[in-house]
Amino acid sequence: MTDTKLTLELLQGSYVVSRQNPTDEIPGWAFKGAFLSITRTMEELSIVCSEEEVPENTTCERGWNILKIVGPLDFTLIGILAPICAILAQQRISIFAVSTFDTDYILVKAEKINKAIEALCAEGYNVIR
Repeated sequence: MTDTKLTLELLQGSYVVSRQNPTDEIPGWAFKGAFLSITRTMEELSIVCSEEEVPENTTCERGWNILKIVGPLDFTLIGILAPICAILAQQRISIFAVSTFDTDYILVKAEKINKAIEALCAEGYNVIR
């Protein structure tokens, strides 16, 4: 477990978590923003991307903000997400997490982002807005 409180950065913009059929092509609107995460399983094609270009009739959950853990994080680090998730869970803030090779991203609904940042800062995390 890491004893160092990490720095998080609030990314600009509003994001969606979209669900497509597992055999669907990746839609062009997904590529229009600064953040894109795509996961394909046998059950679904899940896309996290900028909300701006996503058509209204798309199956998705809108209105997410993203907190990026400033990295890169070494693969040997243990307990990065767990304490952050615990802090937010204590505040009854639901999250959607995305991990990449270099770091982790925590999606929080826009109406809860200020509460999330306040809770993390109260626990010693630095959050760059």
